[in-house]
Amino acid sequence: EGYDVVLLTNFLHHFDAAANEAILQKVHAALKPGGRAVALEFVPDDSRVAPADSAAFALIMLATTPAGDAYTFREYDAMFQSAGFERSECFALEPTMQHVVIGHRSA
Repeated sequence: EGYDVVLLTNFLHHFDAAANEAILQKVHAALKPGGRAVALEFVPDDSRVAPADSAAFALIMLATTPAGDAYTFREYDAMFQSAGFERSECFALEPTMQHVVIGHRSA
């Protein structure tokens, strides 16, 4: 039993990395083998200053949440791996500012 896909839309940026790892561990446990967690997020590049909209969003999260942030894909990948996911990938959703980060549970 379990889910094929769990959607996390505009959610993870509200929390710090440790809280996200705890959430992702629960999502991982709820997935069927081979399932996927799909997160819709603002994802700056590794410089954290581009693209400008994602960098600005990071400032908004830092100013308006107790511990939120706009995380880089490298940071999301580490969170997904710590939660037990086999691998993750990131895709830009042009022309929007957002990306989809997909965590894959092993089959």
